[in-house]
Amino acid sequence: MTQIASVMDGVDGDLARLKGMVSPFGAFFDAVLDRYADAAIVLGMTWWSIQHEDFAGTWLVGILALLGSLMVSYSRARAEASLRAESDIPILSRLAGRDARLFLVMLGGILGKGYWTLLALAILTHLTVLLRILYFAKRLAVNDQAQSKEGR
Repeated sequence: MTQIASVMDGVDGDLARLKGMVSPFGAFFDAVLDRYADAAIVLGMTWWSIQHEDFAGTWLVGILALLGSLMVSYSRARAEASLRAESDIPILSRLAGRDARLFLVMLGGILGKGYWTLLALAILTHLTVLLRILYFAKRLAVNDQAQSKEGR
């Protein structure tokens, strides 16, 4: 089901472009709906794991996976808006990007490993956010040094 939702999400953007119906509001609305879908998927896997697996702390791992999933998208959007960053480390876009997360959820669902999937999501997403923060902090520090050298 997750993969079907992922394909449909990709098709709607392509269809809008083909029909010339792309708009800033449409992109914004699509991104908001994607976050709701992400939350529903992670919460659904958390609920399934609680019902069918016997691991302590499943709710905590599920909440961490949910927060991490949301923060991956949020940190990228804030970097683009606040830092005017048009580029990111390419691996960060793939490591815990939406397609990778949905693929991981699909695999975990097929294998019946909800807890381990949630744990992997929690680790990968928060690692991605941390690496993004470090990357942009370093990039901004280098830019600030270059500007202060030019100003001398």
